[in-house]
Amino acid sequence: MNSIEALKELLYKIADDQLIIGHRNSEWTGLGPILEEDIAFSSMAQDKIGQSEHIYNLLHQLGEADADTVAFTRNANQFHCSQIAELPIGGYDFSLIRHFLYDFAEYLRFEALKTSNYQPLAQLAKKFFGEIKYHTMHANTWVYQLGHGNEESNGRMQESLNYSWNYALGMFENGPAEEVLIADGIFIGEEALKKKWLEVIIPLLEKSNLTIPAESTWKPVVGGRTGTHTEHLQPLLSEMTEVYTIDPSADW
Repeated sequence: MNSIEALKELLYKIADDQLIIGHRNSEWTGLGPILEEDIAFSSMAQDKIGQSEHIYNLLHQLGEADADTVAFTRNANQFHCSQIAELPIGGYDFSLIRHFLYDFAEYLRFEALKTSNYQPLAQLAKKFFGEIKYHTMHANTWVYQLGHGNEESNGRMQESLNYSWNYALGMFENGPAEEVLIADGIFIGEEALKKKWLEVIIPLLEKSNLTIPAESTWKPVVGGRTGTHTEHLQPLLSEMTEVYTIDPSADW
């Protein structure tokens, strides 16, 4: 795989993650447990969907279709998102744990991309970094509070962490051209990113009175980056593309 194709693969997985988890988080609009959280999740969802559009635009500059076509006309097996992004929102405990695990990975990914040799991506990483930093602060605040809440809140957060962990490890599924991206100084690679992520989140989760699953049970859920998805993605795509199907000229 040449440098351009390797770069496209990287951009697709970042943009698809942002688009899909953005739509998932938007499902809390009107349903948040308190008004402030209703607004917070809606705002963060909007951030992620907006970020995905910018990254799809980079793909368009590299010869791919325009952002609307790429976002709204592909089937599930053409998406590169990790499976954790597409899972239904479940209870608020699950959505918060996913928010925590995903957004810290995203924060570290974009932190690394700020020094990417692909300048258009480096510029977007710098532009988005403030938004993403807020997302991690929000996630950490709530995970800490509920981890130190009563027995029920701690138990539910721990259960969601146990369920989400292997899906979260799947975010770092190696692409087909990791060595090209690393050699060209475009991206540090998934293994290096996972190492940074573990170094950051493990102490934070321990401070939140939560326990990381035993390493012997770590079995990353992979396949999303190459088009293998859960049964939940296609129904989500059908729902989120309904307006575009009716009126392709509609704007984001």
